[in-house]
Amino acid sequence: ADDRGADGATAHGAAADAPRAISMATPQSQLPSTAGAIARAWLGFFVLVGAQFAVRPLFDTRVNVDFLLIAILFASVRVRPGIAAVLGLAAGLTLDAFAPSAVGAAALTLVLVAFIASYVKAVFFADHVALTGLFVFIGKVGFDTVYALLSGGSKGLNLVVQILIWSPISALMTAAVALILLTAFRPFYRPTTA
Repeated sequence: ADDRGADGATAHGAAADAPRAISMATPQSQLPSTAGAIARAWLGFFVLVGAQFAVRPLFDTRVNVDFLLIAILFASVRVRPGIAAVLGLAAGLTLDAFAPSAVGAAALTLVLVAFIASYVKAVFFADHVALTGLFVFIGKVGFDTVYALLSGGSKGLNLVVQILIWSPISALMTAAVALILLTAFRPFYRPTTA
């Protein structure tokens, strides 16, 4: 009356043993290293921060790819909202140091974007490419809108054109670059599941 199968598991206990069987069947060399995943994530983050200050100024137009925002969004999905807000604050203060006329606007905006991104990460940052693109697009439009309102650089019709035309175009470009980065450099930018 033993109802064990060939693998030694009982029929009613097979579901409980499934995760253990999967992890036991995977060789240790193929399991993701926590330290390695963290190191790759930080390396990817700093490469994007470097691109923000080294590559983006070369193409200084109204429509730009925001590498720093991509870095903040990708980092925010890996950490809790409080830590994401601290990352947003540090990145925002760095941006504010380069734009003294709008001190605090980038810091406050990136804190909000990073916190919200970390809070809603389970909804948007799934293994679905279109949702990830939408996530980055919404983050960029939100950042541009709040930054334009807080910085006071544009007023009147220029502000409306910035928010309704240039910001969505920049957001599309930023989302496209983010999707390219996710597909080409998956270990650096995709959160690992353990």
